[in-house]
Amino acid sequence: MKKLAALSLALVSAASVAQAQDAGGFRIGVKVGGTYSNISGDNVSQITGPGYSTDLGDYKLGYNAGIGLSIPLSSDGFFSFAPELLYNRKGYEIQSKQNGNFPAGSNIESIEVEQKRVLHYLDVPLLAKINAGGLFFELGPQVSYLFGSKNKQQTTTKFSNGTKDKVDNDSGFRDYTGISRDEAYKSDLAQFDISGVAGVGYMTDGGISLGLRYARGFNSLIDTKDQDNEPKAFNNAFTLQLGYLIPTK
Repeated sequence: MKKLAALSLALVSAASVAQAQDAGGFRIGVKVGGTYSNISGDNVSQITGPGYSTDLGDYKLGYNAGIGLSIPLSSDGFFSFAPELLYNRKGYEIQSKQNGNFPAGSNIESIEVEQKRVLHYLDVPLLAKINAGGLFFELGPQVSYLFGSKNKQQTTTKFSNGTKDKVDNDSGFRDYTGISRDEAYKSDLAQFDISGVAGVGYMTDGGISLGLRYARGFNSLIDTKDQDNEPKAFNNAFTLQLGYLIPTK
């Protein structure tokens, strides 16, 4: 969070000294923000196991960062093309709580378990963008590559005397590419995804932007190479991004 705050301050400082430019001109810059994601579909339990909730309040919080372009398609800057390359931490989490059936004399009041699976993606949004006096709207496809994952689990045991004990059990990063090891891990998930993206935001003349997007995957996350049918589970992600696109004229 400290790094994110420092980057945000740097972006605001840079914008304050930047000369005002046409919002529709060619720009290049950086973007960083939060990601709120889960997976959903008829067969999602094949990935998550039992006890998984797809409610909006049970999404997993992650982050994203990368570079972006804004390429004008009209002389007045109203239409533009906005490709990006982003690292995005998506995934899902499961929370469960046990309040009874403990051994006699254990003094245990409850046991809470939080499980997370972090999915490491490279996202390439290819968006059409409408610029309207600072306000912008964007729509288009996104190609994503899943290059690894990590499982995290935290178990919190609360006792009747008010104390509690936390135990973390995290797996190592599982590399699906084979770059860091002689042989890639075999993933139970499809490594490529195609999503539809829609978003809205605001960008100042100096290049500071704040945008909100929703991306819905169209390719099932379940690897179907050995499946007789086509089980369905899809990525869903909201992203809130702070950006600085540098004016070039």
